[in-house]
Amino acid sequence: MRERHASHGARRAREFEAFVAGAAGRLLHAATLLTAEAPDDNPGARRLLTLALAQTYASWDRLRGEDPYARARQHLAIRFAREAWHRYGAFGRHRAAPGSLLVNLSPQERLVLVLRMYEGVAEEQTAALLGLPVERVRAICARAMATLLHPPRRTAPAVPAPKPAPS
Repeated sequence: MRERHASHGARRAREFEAFVAGAAGRLLHAATLLTAEAPDDNPGARRLLTLALAQTYASWDRLRGEDPYARARQHLAIRFAREAWHRYGAFGRHRAAPGSLLVNLSPQERLVLVLRMYEGVAEEQTAALLGLPVERVRAICARAMATLLHPPRRTAPAVPAPKPAPS
């Protein structure tokens, strides 16, 4: 009996390792987009990915034909949404690091945009995952796209007036 459990555990570990080898890069990129960190300096995204993969591994035996990538993406999105809620309250207007393409988007806008545009998740699935009406997801995505396509203008720093010459 122990040998059977050991072989099952070894097979489970091999399957999960193969999954991670194939999916971790894309999931890390999605996490980096969510956190709006620089691709070469993304500790928050790596932590988010690690937690999502740990949850996926914990539920690995219960997947039963489900797509493990979809489950990992779901864990990633839920973890990000919870952290954003706790940190910024109801998807507040936290700004990402300067220089990020997604700097002008709220965490909620980033989440919807990454799920819809980068991951290709349907509006209905995104709405169900986030517990929002489909129309709300559509509006958030449209607002995020408009912000990306037409970013707010930054005002130039004021140039001090020249000092009058002493007479």
